[in-house]
Amino acid sequence: MIAQHPTHNLPSYLDTNHLGPWGIYLQQIDRVAPYLGDLARWLETLKRPKRILVVDVPIELDNGKIAHFEGYRVQHNTSRGPGKGGVRYHQDVTLSEVMALSAWMSVKNAAINLPYGGAKGGIRVDPRQLSMGELERLTRRYTSEIGIIIGPNKDIPAPDVNTNAQVMAWMMDTYSMNEGATATGVVTGKPITLGGSLGRNEATGRGVFVVACEAARDLGVPLEGARVLVQGFGNVGGIAAKLFQEAGAKVIAVQDHTGSVRNDKGLDVPALRQHVQTHGGVAGFPGGEDLANDDFWTLEAEFLVPAALEGQLTEENAPCVRARIVVEGANGPTTPQADDILRDKGIQVVPDVLANAGGVAVSYFEWVQDFSSFFWTEDEINQRLERIMRAAYSSISGVAQEHGVSLRTAAFIVACSRILEARQLRGLYP
Repeated sequence: MIAQHPTHNLPSYLDTNHLGPWGIYLQQIDRVAPYLGDLARWLETLKRPKRILVVDVPIELDNGKIAHFEGYRVQHNTSRGPGKGGVRYHQDVTLSEVMALSAWMSVKNAAINLPYGGAKGGIRVDPRQLSMGELERLTRRYTSEIGIIIGPNKDIPAPDVNTNAQVMAWMMDTYSMNEGATATGVVTGKPITLGGSLGRNEATGRGVFVVACEAARDLGVPLEGARVLVQGFGNVGGIAAKLFQEAGAKVIAVQDHTGSVRNDKGLDVPALRQHVQTHGGVAGFPGGEDLANDDFWTLEAEFLVPAALEGQLTEENAPCVRARIVVEGANGPTTPQADDILRDKGIQVVPDVLANAGGVAVSYFEWVQDFSSFFWTEDEINQRLERIMRAAYSSISGVAQEHGVSLRTAAFIVACSRILEARQLRGLYP
């Protein structure tokens, strides 16, 4: 008689009592299970990352001391294509966080039907404490350590929190030197002169704006004069705010790590972006008045765009939200408990796996352009991006109406079905 082994959903290296972001992802997967039909037999595939690499990243500091940093690269699923996902440098990065982010990348890529799987990377470091030389050495060492699992046809990193085009240039060069040949396709989000794509810098914020417009049209919310709240004013939040303002909406409040500012007549977004570039945050902006951070969530508005870090909308502050539409620019900004509260209040949430997928869409365009060595105009890229985002929104919105579920659950139904169908068709090897 064959012994029956119980199925363990939680890997031994995670703390069962403090699952962190991975726990949020698992709850989201459980919610989609009833809608997967025969594919549900493969569901455990989504609860177990395919590959996890934890590396030590030692560098010599400018003062001659040796410092060690903990680095990660997680490949969640590659059934539909090579891994794709960013690299973040942050002092609070954890394995649970990188696992969840890699899984959300799997869902995101499948939700908008890109031929990618999901991956993510990170280093536990506060990059503000490093010089440019130290940052370069950290990046090059990390790239060398994870070089055994990345590559243009294996896993393609990109910028994320506290990483940028320069970091991608160092990663590309390090990988290329180790390979003995220039490999522009190993990363995306590169400088234009190294095979980067036009439109990549604005892509995530533009995608947020495009799906916000689609949701507004569905709900009959006019864009002209609409009030917008933006949390996080970096590349994503800043670009989204700019596009909202250009479309006739009013950005009435912005919050970032330095504080919150408010102007009911509408903040001057270009001036605020310049202030952030000069002063490092929105605090002290002369074109608005200071606002308590907790009060930011309570303002009445048509759009709320959380574009900072995960876990910002919780069961504590979700009851206070008075926006009509929440458009998630960040990854995982809303907990499942907050999701339920917002839905009960009739607030439409456009989920991260759809709303912020513009960045990976243009990363895909960059990857394709690198392989063909033929580059498109920015207008072509923006048109293709908008076409992909609108098609994805339409498909996911249709599934939401068909099953009477939230847009998030609908996005997971669409994405998980695609991933698990690929898994089933490929079968298990050996």
